[in-house]
Amino acid sequence: MFKSILYKSLGVLALMITGVFLFLYYVTYSEGTRSGELIKFSNKGVLFKTWEGEISQGISGAQIFRFSILDRDKEVIEAMKAAEGQYIKVNYEERFTTFPWWGDSKYFITDVEISQSPHRSKYGSNSP
Repeated sequence: MFKSILYKSLGVLALMITGVFLFLYYVTYSEGTRSGELIKFSNKGVLFKTWEGEISQGISGAQIFRFSILDRDKEVIEAMKAAEGQYIKVNYEERFTTFPWWGDSKYFITDVEISQSPHRSKYGSNSP
């Protein structure tokens, strides 16, 4: 009888842990867009290599948006490599948490496009 209760309890616990893991793995918290100048993009890590980057969202660089890109998003990775130092607009998904094999950030880029900076006029100067 005691073994039966123990096995059932362990089974329920295993199902609960699996359910929480699947929820964190597949469910997104929010989705949105951000734009700014791509100031950093790198492949880093020792055990798990992940793609990490930063976008400067302010004129002074005080507002930094840190993000990760999943390895499966090869097109996004190549677009980021080509956009280094340029003004970009990105679509992202925010997760509840991250895993070591995903990256350092809870924000994951799903699409990127090179855009025109709102701080530059069409003549190339910052003055109106």
